[in-house]
Amino acid sequence: MVTIPHQFNGPPDSGNGGWVCGLVAASRLGQGHEGPATSRLRMPPPLDTPLAWEHDADETRLLTHGGAVVGTATSGSFTREAPPFVDAETVRAGLAAYPGFTTHPFDQCFTCGTARGDGDGLRIFSGPVGDDLTAAPWQVHEAFGEPDGTVGTPVAWAALDCPGGWAADFSAQPMVLGTMTAEVYAAPVVGRTYHAVGQLAQRDGRKFLTGTALYTPEGELVGRAEQVWIQIDLATFGG
Repeated sequence: MVTIPHQFNGPPDSGNGGWVCGLVAASRLGQGHEGPATSRLRMPPPLDTPLAWEHDADETRLLTHGGAVVGTATSGSFTREAPPFVDAETVRAGLAAYPGFTTHPFDQCFTCGTARGDGDGLRIFSGPVGDDLTAAPWQVHEAFGEPDGTVGTPVAWAALDCPGGWAADFSAQPMVLGTMTAEVYAAPVVGRTYHAVGQLAQRDGRKFLTGTALYTPEGELVGRAEQVWIQIDLATFGG
């Protein structure tokens, strides 16, 4: 059994998409699978609710008590190049230009919410830096560290989540994560600062295809993701 603590929300009453996708991917990786994983969310992930695992050779599933599928994880692959590295000056410019400071549909979001304090949320505030790119610094707070001083897969996937959504601009159209393919090459380390980059690749109706990457300040790629975001109506979402 597992629960999604309320701290790890995205929209107010459901789990942060990246964190939950990372949770399901971590369970699959724990079964001996390697390489990129693709996680799909089938419903708004419920918070503070007992959930169950189901595994087979091809797929890991996170289920409600009644058997509804919350999310799945399978082996995955990337279809595009990772968003490019940007320097410290550029990530500072992205932070300064963050649209969420003015308009934010989910200001309590674990990854990018402006209403979350240090050690409570990741506070990755990604603003536009040109060419369909967003960028922001991420200083890894000790509150998210594992005993070895790194962050776990769900937190790393959460960090790889919202910079892509802001590349499609949450403030222009509210969206939630549908699918995320990611791989973490080197777990982020507590106390270090990373450069988070998001990139809009394509829009297809209500779907937005984006990519994200985390780099060290020296330009080492430590993790990357590709996402499909789904535009929603806030008035009916989760209803």
